[in-house]
Amino acid sequence: MNSGRGGGRRPTIYDVARAAGVAASTVSRALAKPDRVSARTREHVREVAERLGYQTNPLARALPSGRTQTLALFVSDITNPHFFGIIRGAEHQARAAGCTLIVGDTEESPEVEARNIQRLGPSVDGFVIAASRMVDKRIRELAEGHRLTLVSRQVDGVASAIVDHAEGTRQIVEHLASLGHRSVVYLIGPRMSWPGVRRWHALAAAAHRFGMSAAKLGPFPPSVAGGAAAADAALGSGASAAVAHNDLMAIGMLRRFAQRGVRVPAEVSVVGYDDIFGADFCSPPLTTLAGPFEETGRTAVDMLLGMRDQEPAGAPHGQVVFPSHLVIRHSTGPAPAAGAPPRAGAR
Repeated sequence: MNSGRGGGRRPTIYDVARAAGVAASTVSRALAKPDRVSARTREHVREVAERLGYQTNPLARALPSGRTQTLALFVSDITNPHFFGIIRGAEHQARAAGCTLIVGDTEESPEVEARNIQRLGPSVDGFVIAASRMVDKRIRELAEGHRLTLVSRQVDGVASAIVDHAEGTRQIVEHLASLGHRSVVYLIGPRMSWPGVRRWHALAAAAHRFGMSAAKLGPFPPSVAGGAAAADAALGSGASAAVAHNDLMAIGMLRRFAQRGVRVPAEVSVVGYDDIFGADFCSPPLTTLAGPFEETGRTAVDMLLGMRDQEPAGAPHGQVVFPSHLVIRHSTGPAPAAGAPPRAGAR
């Protein structure tokens, strides 16, 4: 049998017990609860375990305490740079607490979200779900049986950390109004996007307050590729300003406008959300709504650890809201003058 470091399989606790000449229960106590065995036995077992290359199983070690020191973070689209900050913040907070963070991509699917939580439930201490696509009722059901916090989503009775896009959207409309724009179109992303719905409601209300017309078009894929179709739709609307669901879509719109010979911002202004890496590298640099997304990841993990350490699990927890701020760059400018010639490339 190959049970050493060069063997064909990982050595088990039974391999260590056999080599040390003791019971498996003695090996378990020597490694997990060393005060329960004599110093001589403890050192002997540890020496044998080291020689064989045995490593304790964190899940097995967690059985008595109910803790695995492992957390799971699921994001709706891991290819979207928006989630980089959330992941980094969550990772830093988990590491500081001595935990391992597992990151998964749910591919914009509420079914995948729910299935992953049910499958991994026994293996982790809790879940952080970023930009969940599940309906409120399903999130509450899962929160009853699992420790769970949310990022970029609010559900009554479930702990969450969000950036205030409602107030931020008002800043966007106020900025556009100050530039003389009288019409704005919102290019929506996934229909199941909770922030997307809030943004549209806030945009419509703010536009009414400033005497602007507002319309929404879509949905469009929240990606650079989706931005091409969104740009064509925005041109067809006749609005002088376009607000995209996220920066990826906005960058795709800028590319499409350039292809069609439409000048930004001279003929149409473009705004995005999230201030992702690269938003200031595109041409022109993108005006966008920014926020402390890394802090939302930290906070969600911190709340999750608080739920784990303070029983009973499932007790009510807070909803933290971080402020957003508008980053003004060169993709927004004064509205075209009345009577200006038609946009280049528009048909």
